[in-house]
Amino acid sequence: MKEKSCCSVKRNLNTSVIVEKKESMEIKKSMKRRHDENLIELPGGEFLMGTDDKDGFESDGEGPIRNVYVKPFAVDRFTVTNEQFKEFIDETGYKTDAEQFGWSYVFHLLASDQTKREVIGSPQQTPWWLAVKGASWEHPEGLNSSIEDRMNHPVIHVSWNDAIAYCKWSGKRLLTEAEWEYAARGGLVQKRYPWGDKLTYKKKHLCNIWQGEFPVKNTIKDGYLSTAPVDAFEPNEFGLYNVAGNVWEWCSDWFIRYIQMRM
Repeated sequence: MKEKSCCSVKRNLNTSVIVEKKESMEIKKSMKRRHDENLIELPGGEFLMGTDDKDGFESDGEGPIRNVYVKPFAVDRFTVTNEQFKEFIDETGYKTDAEQFGWSYVFHLLASDQTKREVIGSPQQTPWWLAVKGASWEHPEGLNSSIEDRMNHPVIHVSWNDAIAYCKWSGKRLLTEAEWEYAARGGLVQKRYPWGDKLTYKKKHLCNIWQGEFPVKNTIKDGYLSTAPVDAFEPNEFGLYNVAGNVWEWCSDWFIRYIQMRM
């Protein structure tokens, strides 16, 4: 998990809400594992984790570079889709943290005029994130929006608690930070992107990432202002899609843990 980064926000969780949810919405415990069709087995091994690049966020634990070993593990080819998350919700009746709080953050360029009337505030340090009433996984930009035409997009407005609940239901787990970086690098050593050091390859865009003047203008040269489908662009050498850009992804532990793992 990231404690903070250049353009993200965080919300202090209300512990009483979480406890109440755990008591009232017990997730079914089953040995059955769901959505196995896209699992990829990775061999693991030692790799160089982190970066010493000046653009890296040292406070996030992105540096310094260190040798880290990971055991063999399996990982999904794609991020969890709205369709998959809806299956989880329909079967369990689970309510996400955003639904319980009654609001979530929406990036300002994605907010319609109607949505902006539902804004209840914004963080002082990151005012481009608008706290919108009714925003949730099912209504990404507020109550007047829907995932109906985005079932193959990654689910968003999901907290770490929500991600863990989904994992329990699906019989899987979140990757560690080390596993995630190992998988995302696709076998390449200390490259800036999963395909090399340049943003584009042969003038072709390979990820959904901000381009332009942040946070006021996105040129959309990669084709997307918001999320892209989970199978958009080309996969890395391990066969994993969208390991750069598109959405932030939850992990089971912290970046900072691996600063101590020098081997």
